[in-house]
Amino acid sequence: MLIEESLYGLKQAPRKLYKKFESFMLEYKFQKTQVDHCVFLKRYDEDEFLILLLYVDDMMIVGQDTRKIESLKKALDKSFAMKDLRLTKQILGMHIVQDRTKKVLWLSQEKYVTKILERFNMSEPKLVSSVLPTN
Repeated sequence: MLIEESLYGLKQAPRKLYKKFESFMLEYKFQKTQVDHCVFLKRYDEDEFLILLLYVDDMMIVGQDTRKIESLKKALDKSFAMKDLRLTKQILGMHIVQDRTKKVLWLSQEKYVTKILERFNMSEPKLVSSVLPTN
């Protein structure tokens, strides 16, 4: 959890928290992406980087060097009330599976798609014949 108790209840709490967080990230030499202002990037060289994704009061840190990730988490913990949930298994409806030995990352939205299909009563589709060729 990222939100500090002193900000709860204030009308401008989300904005104040974001401004404080943005200031922290810029101080640590992260750049805010132009496409999404809740995605922060820090490049160390051509192949090494850290990405921090912020969504309301959740965040995910992605990078190759676990020491740099741990260092960032310690710095964040000093400035914000946080809880470390370790490896991310799900975020924004996406299921995440990683196999570090094979260097593979899988993202799945199967549960989200199933939920949407159920909402629109399409979880059990009816097959119909079509005049179009099957290939």
